[in-house]
Amino acid sequence: MAAEIVNPKDGLEADVIDPAFALHRGGKMEVRATVPVRDADDLSLAYTPGVAKVCGAIAEQPELVDDYTWKSQVVAVVTDGSAVLGLGDIGPEASLPVMEGKAILFKQFGGVDAVPLALAERDTDELVATVARLAPSFGGINLEDISAPRCFEIEARLKEKLDIPVFHDDQHGTAIVTLAALRNAAKLSGRELSSLRAVISGAGAAGVAIARILVEAGIGDVAVCDRKGIVSADREDLTDVKRELASFTNTAGRSGSLESALAGADVFIGVSGGTVPEEAVSQMAEGAFIFAMANPNPEIHPDVARKYASVVATGRSDYPNQINNVLAFPGVFAGALQVRATDITEGMKLAAANALAAVVADELSADRVIPSPFDERVAPAVTAAVAKAARTEGVARR
Repeated sequence: MAAEIVNPKDGLEADVIDPAFALHRGGKMEVRATVPVRDADDLSLAYTPGVAKVCGAIAEQPELVDDYTWKSQVVAVVTDGSAVLGLGDIGPEASLPVMEGKAILFKQFGGVDAVPLALAERDTDELVATVARLAPSFGGINLEDISAPRCFEIEARLKEKLDIPVFHDDQHGTAIVTLAALRNAAKLSGRELSSLRAVISGAGAAGVAIARILVEAGIGDVAVCDRKGIVSADREDLTDVKRELASFTNTAGRSGSLESALAGADVFIGVSGGTVPEEAVSQMAEGAFIFAMANPNPEIHPDVARKYASVVATGRSDYPNQINNVLAFPGVFAGALQVRATDITEGMKLAAANALAAVVADELSADRVIPSPFDERVAPAVTAAVAKAARTEGVARR
């Protein structure tokens, strides 16, 4: 859906009419020095000739770059502008306000510096090569708002090529927060994940990652639906990504529509948009969980969902239980950077989800199965869990 904006062609007039323009004028970021340059002595240390000593040491021992530059503390937020928020393919320039926003969230919620990089490149080979060329300047790569199915290949190839964490937040951030909320919803109702049958609407980046993490966490069964219905191994129209998805989901072998899949299901997870008919929602199991996360319009309106579900979550900030990626990615990267991890593994993602769920485990209610993004306990808990998991998984360098 196109964003409703004020035409800013008349300069500052737009700032007066719409506060969003006023906030964004001049951008949302700046670069600041962490050392003083007050006189010639400072200059000789911060730049030439003093800097040459550090450069020479790094040339001899490349691993020193993590100690003597900001590399180990900074993440590149990379997009090609092909799948931005609810706006779709708007290009790299138009994506930049979102990437700046992501960067300031890294800093605000995780203490991690981040640099937005909006690339004018759609060719997968060239995009991978470009990011790989930029990688020596960064301790991690956060891929953002890249269209599916290209995003899967881009992430996989960069993970194979680079020795720093590569993380597609649209996939894994959403999956981590969803699992955390689902764990607490199950705990609140006295159920185990292994007893639940889930239906995911959407087989794009988020849907695939959510399915994967739920299976890793031991969900009873999960069926993923695209526009043509349940992604099942007997379909002949599947892409490579969906064929792989079918190989580890839908263990019950169901086929048919989303509506048929919902009959008797314990969990609905929406990451697709569209509208699910109320009649289909009414056929879900008693005490169901409905996580309808499309923005701005959830697949199932909360007022409808509450008629049939014991726990309702959305992607919106004006309803309880917001499934918000900011609960995950700052702490995930902070933990990975803290131990100079070479990768972000499935075990690290599960650890992040468990830690996030634990933050409010003693405060659970139907309207509180996930913390607020402003809960100051979140980032430290996720950071510590991810760092510990990195060591356990053998990907930590310190």
